[in-house]
Amino acid sequence: MKDIDPFDDRVRGPVLSVRFGIALLLIALGIAWIVYYYVAVRPDPTVLDATAGSPAFMADLVRWNYVIGFGLFFLGLAVAAHPSTPLGRGRGVVVGMLGCFVLGLLWICTFYVLADGTLNDVPIMNDLQQSNLFVGIAFMAVGFTYATRWE
Repeated sequence: MKDIDPFDDRVRGPVLSVRFGIALLLIALGIAWIVYYYVAVRPDPTVLDATAGSPAFMADLVRWNYVIGFGLFFLGLAVAAHPSTPLGRGRGVVVGMLGCFVLGLLWICTFYVLADGTLNDVPIMNDLQQSNLFVGIAFMAVGFTYATRWE
């Protein structure tokens, strides 16, 4: 059993909170939206007369589905950058900030490395093309929301 350090001034909050649950839900919903669109709704570009799947409203949104999915994902990450969540206090802020920065950098570097011709073989990135840069930059922007919480 650890003794409580009287000089430790770190604020310890609950691991689970309503805000953290909402953040996890938004992240999962964003990922699910993108995966469902890519797997079930998006028409196959390799087939000549490909038809879009259902639901029809998702098929009509075309590439806006990626904006919705990534928007929900990044909103969930930004909501998690609050002191009432584990990622918004203490070491969680550093993990969230550096994680977002590194993922954004990896996304952009992967896009540049694969842009010469093999990008069409990578799911999701093949639909986004140049918009992959926006996704990488958005990761870094969310990293800055964590940076504002760093004390």
